[in-house]
Amino acid sequence: MVDADQTFVIVGGGLAGAKAAETLRAEGFNGRVILIGDERDHPYERPPLSKGYLTGKEERDSVFVHEPAWYAQNDIELHLGQPVTAVEREARTVRLGDGTTIRYDRLLLATGSEPRRLDIPGTGLAGVHHLRRLAHADRLRQVLASLGRDNGHLVIAGGGWIGLEVAAAARGYGAEVTVVESEPTPLHHVLGPELGQLFADLHAEHGVRFHFGVRLTEIIGQDGMVLAVRTDDGEEHPAHAVLAAVGAAPRTALAEAAGLALVDRAHGGGVAVDESLRTSDPDIFAAGDVAAAHHPLLHTRLRVEHWANALNGGPAAARAMLGQPVSYDRVPYFFSDQYDLGMEYSGWAPPGSYDQVVARGDVGKREFIAFWLKDRRVLAGMNVNVWDVTDPIQRLIRSGAQVDPEALADPSVPLENLI
Repeated sequence: MVDADQTFVIVGGGLAGAKAAETLRAEGFNGRVILIGDERDHPYERPPLSKGYLTGKEERDSVFVHEPAWYAQNDIELHLGQPVTAVEREARTVRLGDGTTIRYDRLLLATGSEPRRLDIPGTGLAGVHHLRRLAHADRLRQVLASLGRDNGHLVIAGGGWIGLEVAAAARGYGAEVTVVESEPTPLHHVLGPELGQLFADLHAEHGVRFHFGVRLTEIIGQDGMVLAVRTDDGEEHPAHAVLAAVGAAPRTALAEAAGLALVDRAHGGGVAVDESLRTSDPDIFAAGDVAAAHHPLLHTRLRVEHWANALNGGPAAARAMLGQPVSYDRVPYFFSDQYDLGMEYSGWAPPGSYDQVVARGDVGKREFIAFWLKDRRVLAGMNVNVWDVTDPIQRLIRSGAQVDPEALADPSVPLENLI
């Protein structure tokens, strides 16, 4: 039982933190709920930052998790624009940037992740951008519109999901786009070479230029502005703006300073939590991008940076904070929209974990489902411009059943029949 005079503190003003606060109230907790975020904006969702909001199809207000008035209506105490500088476990307090201390009975760390930086000359120029926060998207949206008007060039370092989504948005504005990627295809480590090439072809058809197998070595500028970039093959490419999209790092500094158990970067990084999202301190939990959770279904420790993990992980952590039994075993899921291609991916199939890729549908028309298999068991599935199949794909993954690859590839065989 949780007493009404208890205080639950949530550090992190993103989707995971906001959904945790919502869940605490929905589950009947009537103690204090304090939500602390280091941004001045109310908690918001991040997918629109590289999709609808960035492209101009969605308004800024559409990104917020709740209306601003919702927090007061539900007695959620907000501290926005206020970083937490320390977690003092013995005193059970968090210290804010202005010196204020707040006592907690249970604490949730939902501090998210931050963009990895390019370690090359020229990154301090005004035309170098990252995309993680709403303020980044505000600025980048203006930049893309300006590049489109002026026939300007955007160079994107990194061919992952963020890089490709921004490339699609930039082409929508009419900007010239070059993507520099060290691997032989975009999304190489996520999808493998065959399906990575599919995305390369998609973007090439829309005028994006790729330079594979190379890295940026310098961003060249004058009077603070970007003029060009150099790559390690000796080439120079025109650029009026650069986006660094080379991945994200979990924001673990608070947890590390507090002495909580962490996972090393070689294994994905993050704050180590059990299947109930509890850290090495029984009164501290972690959710969202920062949490490296023991996954009871996949039998491994996993840190997932995607929207669905924040959406579902925040509520799971809130229930665990209330003392409810929690086994967080959601199948990892993410989605992407690029030009006329929409896709959803469920599961976990890192390089080397699978021995076969099976396609169902028409890959050439980009209307298909791809499955990654190991010993005829489905590890992951990606549906491209095919909809309403996420549930059966996830049930296939959960079942662990061996399937006939020929039946899996046959669109006339319902996926439900393979479970």
